[in-house]
Amino acid sequence: MSARLMAGLKTRRYVIAAMVACVFVGADLQIRLDAQSQQPQPRHGRLFPPQDLGLLEQPDRTLWQKPDQIMDAVHVADGSTVADIGAGAGWFTIRLAQRVGPKGKVYAQDVQRLMLDAIKRRVQREGLENVTTVQAHGNDPMLPAKTLDAILMVDAYQEVENRVDYLRNLANALKPTGLIGIVNWKPGRGGPGPDPNEPGEPPTRVAQSVVEGDAAAAGLKVIDHEDLPYQYLLVLSR
Repeated sequence: MSARLMAGLKTRRYVIAAMVACVFVGADLQIRLDAQSQQPQPRHGRLFPPQDLGLLEQPDRTLWQKPDQIMDAVHVADGSTVADIGAGAGWFTIRLAQRVGPKGKVYAQDVQRLMLDAIKRRVQREGLENVTTVQAHGNDPMLPAKTLDAILMVDAYQEVENRVDYLRNLANALKPTGLIGIVNWKPGRGGPGPDPNEPGEPPTRVAQSVVEGDAAAAGLKVIDHEDLPYQYLLVLSR
């Protein structure tokens, strides 16, 4: 057999091996997603699919999300203990962890295990040791009582089923002077956010007035609000 023919066969074997590896990786992710979907799940609104995590990492997100402005509004500072509710892939978790520093602590919370696994890998890559992942269940955010200086819920309010009860449970995790920040999309189709929901489907955007009503029903006060490029921020306190 000629050297040229042997080299060609060797190249084909590498290509086939790479294709098989891709198939197995894709199959493994699908198996994990299927296994998660078959497990009993608490009721929620429309959950963000883990396979679309890349959509949360847009290069220009810092420009329109205004993370520093949001963290300033809820008084996140060096040494703070905070929670990121519906943390997804950890985009905000990382920024919170960097803001609070090694003396602070961040609880990255989500109801989906695959999201929390992604955060653990990201935190490890970033070399951060002040992040703890928490898997929530139903209306229980699974946060320690009377511990948190601030709670952030960014682009996740629409996923909560019983919002008034959930806000009460979040408030139970606050210190007496603690704050809750709710960030959600303005109604309509503006910006990089989700399209408005179709009639009969779970909401993808929640109007500011709805959150204000939920907060009042939960015994919370709106003490501040900020207008972001495509979103609004409400700051709540006891």
